Amino acid sequence: MSKYTSIGGQALIEGILMKSPEKTALAVRTPEKTIDITYLEQKSLKDKYKILGLPVIRGVVGFAESMIQGYKAMMLSADKSGFADLEEEGEEKKDNSALLNIVMVIGTVLGVALAVVLFMFLPRLFVGGLEFLFKTEFPKLLRSGIEQALKLSVFVLYVWLVSFMSDIKRVFMYHGAEHKTIFCYEKGLELTTENIKKQSRFHPRCGTSFMILMILVSVILSTIVQIIFPEVYCIYWLWVVIKILLVPLTCGVGYEVLKICGRYDNVITRIISAPGLWLQRITTKEPTEDMIEIAVAALKACEPSIPDVDRSIDSEGNNDDNF
Repeated sequence: MSKYTSIGGQALIEGILMKSPEKTALAVRTPEKTIDITYLEQKSLKDKYKILGLPVIRGVVGFAESMIQGYKAMMLSADKSGFADLEEEGEEKKDNSALLNIVMVIGTVLGVALAVVLFMFLPRLFVGGLEFLFKTEFPKLLRSGIEQALKLSVFVLYVWLVSFMSDIKRVFMYHGAEHKTIFCYEKGLELTTENIKKQSRFHPRCGTSFMILMILVSVILSTIVQIIFPEVYCIYWLWVVIKILLVPLTCGVGYEVLKICGRYDNVITRIISAPGLWLQRITTKEPTEDMIEIAVAALKACEPSIPDVDRSIDSEGNNDDNF
């Protein structure tokens, strides 16, 4: 019988993070070829402040917390796998660790700045250039459509290009192992290599699908803003600011849609999930057996006391994050 589970995960450097409502576990392949299991603190602001657990708001909070936790998990996996050459002892190890943290912070800041340019300013500038070229003003829906199509094209092109990097390809293979293992668990099958290999590596509750959903939701929200306040679109800097301010709402709405798609399997949810599932052909790769072993170890380490429930039951207390 098909089962619903709230377990989600994240592919890391030579490892996988798995998260259930009860535990968050990180499994990493060490240089000695053993599996290191680390449990991460699982506290959410949604548990402390009930208002943050309301629909839409919980998506924003969950996304932010997932980003922070994902960053910490990535650093841990780099350390434990030996990827960052942090196995040296003494001051050299501390210096290398500090340097890596600085590089990661600088990279994050530059990444955010680049994202603002590519996904906020450039699309608006591009549409403005087209309107100037054709000496016309596009309908509001067409404006949003062109902007989001450009965003989607840039995003897909970037993901496709980095997928050729050997290190990123291995992360994508671990991503595939994560999805296959969760699918096997959801089906109530024994978590053996043979059973897991047969599963699909495309999961509707994946963070890749979430990114696509955010772009699609952004089309709708941007169009609504243009209809209500048509003048703001003509002021470049103001439009960019508004788009930035819309990000939390876009994130929250996208999360709710993703949550629904992960819980229900029907024609509508399949259509909504289709673009994200297609993109997972790039962001997930077929894993090796040792990668599947890591995924199983991570899932078993975080498995809740009540493993799963019938898929038809809508359990509001579950956390469906799979970013």
